[in-house]
Amino acid sequence: MPSLHERRRWLLDGARDTTPMMVGAAPFGVIFGTLAVAAGLSPAATAAMSLLVFAGSSQFIAVSLISAGATAPVIWLTTFVVNLRHALYSATLLPHARTWPLSWRWPLAFWLTDETFAVVEHRFRSLGADGGQWYWLGSSLAMYLNWQLWTLAGVALGRSVPGLDRLGLDFAMVATFAAIVAPQLKKRPTLAAAATAGAAALLARGLPYKLDLMLAALAGVAAGMAVEAWKQGEAA
Repeated sequence: MPSLHERRRWLLDGARDTTPMMVGAAPFGVIFGTLAVAAGLSPAATAAMSLLVFAGSSQFIAVSLISAGATAPVIWLTTFVVNLRHALYSATLLPHARTWPLSWRWPLAFWLTDETFAVVEHRFRSLGADGGQWYWLGSSLAMYLNWQLWTLAGVALGRSVPGLDRLGLDFAMVATFAAIVAPQLKKRPTLAAAATAGAAALLARGLPYKLDLMLAALAGVAAGMAVEAWKQGEAA
């Protein structure tokens, strides 16, 4: 049983290592809150989406579809497909978390984001999984509280500064995702997933209801899993 000092240190290490990602996510939260209010969501609904969904890319896509008048099944299916990348995250982290009790795995699964995955996977790969659940929890809580704070800031700005949603601030989301993905591209499955998803997005660009994103996500996940299976077959 780790001591209180060790648990506190692991928790704080997770939050500390996630701080750069929190800075990068701050514009996301502001932009999401702004766009959600502009799309007609109430401040309460916007805050509830960040509290209960906690998936930045899916929240952006959902708000975009809501503003375009998409039906609920289309919104559900689109966000589900976009979040399929978490299947790859889970497969990567499962060998380290397999023996953890469900009381750990359920909440940590809910809090798993792109940013937390990046720092947790790097920590497990470089230092092992000792104290990993506390490290993961520290990262997750830091990201979760950060996202709620900046969502509320975006709601406040969106209601007080007209036209803020038309300044192109959502480019910050693209830049941050690029920074998260780039270090992973040295792995063949990740490179295959990124290249395939990018090609599919370009070829399907302009399809209604954001179907280009759905197709790109499906193609990327399929390519990454195929290359991973091929690698395992080679090793065997």
